[in-house]
Amino acid sequence: MPAVLPLDSLEDLPRTPASDVKKLGWRGVMKTVARHGKVVVTNHNEPEAVILPVDEYDRLLQLLRAAGDKDRTMLDALRRSYDERLARLREPDAGDRLAAIFDTPLDLGGRVIAGEDSR
Repeated sequence: MPAVLPLDSLEDLPRTPASDVKKLGWRGVMKTVARHGKVVVTNHNEPEAVILPVDEYDRLLQLLRAAGDKDRTMLDALRRSYDERLARLREPDAGDRLAAIFDTPLDLGGRVIAGEDSR
């Protein structure tokens, strides 16, 4: 399965008016799909539908699912990381550890910390 989803702009797809579906019949429209891979059906020159082969539709669904799975995996990892940090704050000695951090002098080596670098 390719990692990149090639997307044609709606304007770049071949077009057929809805009247052709009636005039040429379904077979005629499907011949256009077979020739071009997909076709935009228009009504009064406005796009109404895109007809594409089942294999292409299935491929698009697989790519979308894979992208969603990747996002879920990353979100789960982030959630676990924050849950681990939060769990440390709930430990019985968390307050004592935090107080010890604030009581420990910070050695900056003569430098001044004035904020985060926004570059």
